[in-house]
Amino acid sequence: MRKWIFALGIIALYNACKFNSTTKTLPIYGNRQAVTKIVNGQSVTDTVYQTIPPFKLINQYGDSISDKDLNGKIYVADFFFTSCPSICPGMQRNMLKVYDAYKNTPDVKILSYTIDPKYDSVKVLKAYADKLGVTGNTWWFIQGKKDDTYRLAEKSYLVAVSRDTTVPGGYVHQGYFVLVDKQKRVRGSYDGTNTEQVSQLIDDIKILKAEAPALSGQ
Repeated sequence: MRKWIFALGIIALYNACKFNSTTKTLPIYGNRQAVTKIVNGQSVTDTVYQTIPPFKLINQYGDSISDKDLNGKIYVADFFFTSCPSICPGMQRNMLKVYDAYKNTPDVKILSYTIDPKYDSVKVLKAYADKLGVTGNTWWFIQGKKDDTYRLAEKSYLVAVSRDTTVPGGYVHQGYFVLVDKQKRVRGSYDGTNTEQVSQLIDDIKILKAEAPALSGQ
């Protein structure tokens, strides 16, 4: 897990340092491999990037949500639990800024994965969303099997989460907002407790929306 924490620290540092950057593209994070194939009789090598794998979960409305519902969407993911007494309230206040910026944008979504599905039932998630003033289908609060969620967090979104009965709330998790493009590739990670980085995230979503087709398919 330490290597993921280190990797995300590097990503967050990159994002923190690029606020004044004039770049118009975002990096692609995660594992990658070169794949060679024959096209028109010639050998062509493409780079295949790590993507978020298939999943199936339940949102605050009791609807089944899968990776297929995010086809052709840009989305922001984070990990939380409704009874969190530490960083979650600040994270969700900051995520509301992302929600307010894109709640009327059909190709942008927000996914908040609970890491405490035993307590965070559909009813609890709906009450939590209502308290935040979240309506519609832009921002989904989702729950599923704990092991599956933890695997997604650590292996795909590169966010460390764990059960720890010695800390307030009983869980430990990193407060990153992870930006995923329309090809389900991780394109950025931002400290969800840092307002400047959240503002950068809002701007970076605009970059992905304007991304040229040639780049999005690289």
